[in-house]
Formats: sequence, structure tokens, C-alpha cells
Amino acid sequence: MNYRHIYHAGNFADVLKHAVLARLVRYAQNKDKAFRVLDTHAGTGLYDLSSEEAQKTGEWREGIGRLLEAELPPKVADLLEPYLTAVRDLNPEGQIRLYPGSPKLVRMLLRPQDRLSAMELHPEDFNRLHNLFEGDFQVRATELDGWLALGAHLPPKEKRGVILVDPPFEEEDEYRRLAQGLATAYRRFPGGTYCLWYPIKKGAPIKAFHEQLQALQIPKMLCAELSVKSDRETGLSGSGLIVVNPPFTLKDELHTLLPALKAVLAQDRFASSRAVWLTGEQAPAEE
Repeated sequence: MNYRHIYHAGNFADVLKHAVLARLVRYAQNKDKAFRVLDTHAGTGLYDLSSEEAQKTGEWREGIGRLLEAELPPKVADLLEPYLTAVRDLNPEGQIRLYPGSPKLVRMLLRPQDRLSAMELHPEDFNRLHNLFEGDFQVRATELDGWLALGAHLPPKEKRGVILVDPPFEEEDEYRRLAQGLATAYRRFPGGTYCLWYPIKKGAPIKAFHEQLQALQIPKMLCAELSVKSDRETGLSGSGLIVVNPPFTLKDELHTLLPALKAVLAQDRFASSRAVWLTGEQAPAEE
């Protein structure tokens, strides 16, 4: 319960997560029927990058700060449009001060018929989240352990949904817990689109985590990873997303998007990116 995302808001990991999340929401809107987004570890929803906490690390400068200043190829700009438009709309004067967490980003993208359920366990962060969406009938904020939501809040009554699982990784077994959480959720709602975030850093059990996911034998799991520096250094060097039941266009979009993000966000010559199937449309990737 010590993790506070304000120190990391808008960093390179947020850029990857939110760019892909925006694509998933937009794809779900290709059908008129309503859907629900379930955000299991929602945080406060909105972050002030001029705050003491955000200024202390300045991580956003190497993430969204770089991206907003970059000259992007047209295809990349099109893919990032939903995400970057939301960020710019929060900062109409041009200079970035406010950054949308996942629930605020999703809310800015929803149509009138769509809904958001946002879970947060940290009391202070939940209060801010609740206040942010108070009176908004399209959003339900709940003070709850997000892991429990994967059982209690699925399937959604809309029968269509995007589920974001973005735990703080404070505990050593969070990778295993993430795989187990997916197993629980998928049994209840196999038709949902799941987006699971995980950190990449020195000593992280990424290969074992991927093997745990493959052992679940879920038909389609797509892996996207972006590393901005060598994992020989301490601290976060990259991040990954597992997308279950991805849109059929997503892998091609990632092949366009990831190299561009790597070029903009790289912090040393060891930056890398990849998009591979863990299960599904081709043989599991060797690691």
C-alpha cells in the first residue's frame, strides 16, 4: 500500500500502456453496443505533473514530455491520436501540467452508452478518484482490492468489456499473481479483452511469467514490450503488456507503433521493442 503512481505518472511505461489502452477502447467502439472498462488498480485518475512528487522524479519528462515534442510519422500519429488528444485537451494552454491516469483517459474516450468501473484500495488515492468522478453516472469508483474485482465484477452486465490490470508490483510474487488473476477472470469472462501490465527490470522473471501464461492455454495472447535502456542498470528499464483476445489489427499496429516509441523514448543504445504472440496465431515465441 506504499506505492503512489504520482511519482511515475507520464513516464515511458505509462506511454506504452495508455497508447495501447486507447487503441483497445477505440476498437471496442467499432460496434454500437455498449461495453464496460474495468480498471482494477485505478490510482487517483488524474495527476498534477507540477506537484512536488512528480517533480521529485521528473519521469514524465522522459515519457510523455518527449512524445509531445516529437515529430511523428503520419501513421504513428494516427495510432496515437486518441491518447495524445486526451492529454492535449487537459492542457489547452500547451504546456503540460495535467496527465490522465488510465481511468481519466478511458472516461475521456467513452461514448454515452459506455461505462467505466474503477477500483482502488489505497484510501487517500481512492478519495481522490471518487471526487474526480463524483456525480458521473458513467463511472463507478469502488474502494476495493483490484484482485478481488477480477472475480466479483466479471462478467460485466454489458457482456462486452476491456479489463486493465495494472498492479503496483510491490510484492515479489506479483508476476505469479497476475497470471493467476487472469486465469480467474478468464474463467468468468472468456470473451473479454484483457490488458495486463508488467515491469521489466534486472532479475525480473519475465520468461517464467510468460510460461505461466502459456500454461493457461488461453487461445490468443499477444505480448508487447518496450525497453528504453539496458536492464543491467537498477530500476525500471522497460515494461510489457499482455493483451488477451486482442483486436485483429493490434499486432500490425504495434509493429508500426513500437519502433517509433523506442526511437523517441530510448535512454541508451540498448533500447528495444517487440510484439509477439505468446499463444495464438503463430508458435509461441522462444525467449
